[in-house]
Amino acid sequence: MDKEQNIADDNNEMFEHFHFVVDKGQRLLRIDKYLFEHIENISRNRIQVAAKAGSILVNKKPVKQNYKVKPKDVISIVMSHPPRDIEIIAENIPLEILYEDKDVIVINKKAGMVVHPGHGNYTGTLVNALTYYLREVSPDKKPDAKPFLVHRIDKDTSGVLLIAKNEIAQTKLGKQFYDHSIDRKYNALVWGDFDEEEGTVNGNIGRSLKNRLVMSVFPDGDYGKEAVTHYKVLKRFGYVTLIECKLETGRTHQIRAHMKYIGHPLFNDARYGGNSILKGTSFSKYRQFIINCFKLMPRQGLHAKSLAFIHPSTNKLISFESDFPKDMKDVLEKWDSYSSFNKSDF
Repeated sequence: MDKEQNIADDNNEMFEHFHFVVDKGQRLLRIDKYLFEHIENISRNRIQVAAKAGSILVNKKPVKQNYKVKPKDVISIVMSHPPRDIEIIAENIPLEILYEDKDVIVINKKAGMVVHPGHGNYTGTLVNALTYYLREVSPDKKPDAKPFLVHRIDKDTSGVLLIAKNEIAQTKLGKQFYDHSIDRKYNALVWGDFDEEEGTVNGNIGRSLKNRLVMSVFPDGDYGKEAVTHYKVLKRFGYVTLIECKLETGRTHQIRAHMKYIGHPLFNDARYGGNSILKGTSFSKYRQFIINCFKLMPRQGLHAKSLAFIHPSTNKLISFESDFPKDMKDVLEKWDSYSSFNKSDF
């Protein structure tokens, strides 16, 4: 038997936590019993929940808990979060909580906050803040409580974020993200105007072959993961447009990469070229107007507006929305005023 813990490609929303190659001499055995014998500190119930959620794969295909393990089977247990490899420090950091019950907590994340500790960001993250909250403040606080991530949004993206409060809820919610059944809508301020009112961007997304810090679109499908973004125009400001994006898939930087690919980078998105004046006049007043907007919102104009999912315990559909944060609201108001007084420019 070969056992190891790995993290899957970060373009995928599921991460491999356990990997087994079954011995040649293994007798036929139910997979829940096999895993119970081979994974420390795991209950039979957790294994069964993982199987029901489609998180137990044999030879890359989901199996039920009564599947009979065979010699040389390749078994993986995948979850919606990477295996934790650093100690989480509880920190008393203010949070805006939209909803909480015994299974889930919904946060309105501020721009500038990293979701999970990692290289260069070991403190001050959302997970640090949630760890403190769940242990010291939550109505059902517990000394060993911890958050269970089911998805993430970028550091400089604001808006709705869903977190599980136990592993069973995480597994069920993670499966919904994996199946793309979660309804997520983002609002984005992008450069340029659109000829159409709505559209769809199709194009595989993967790490850029020239710059590992950005994602690129590979339309021929020869690299990266399938990615689909649906968009529609919400308001036109002439040189920039406010759009709604609905994700059919959930790839790293999906909206940012797709919008750049179709010639509409996000406003003030430094990583994807949106922090330059891409549309507009050469007048100094206009240039100063853009500089002032960038100062008001020193990040990409992207907000996770709404999220709808099936509750892991009640099986009912619930949804949440969040208003624009002040920086994005201020910039939208400035563009509204500018476009009203300068319609002849467009």
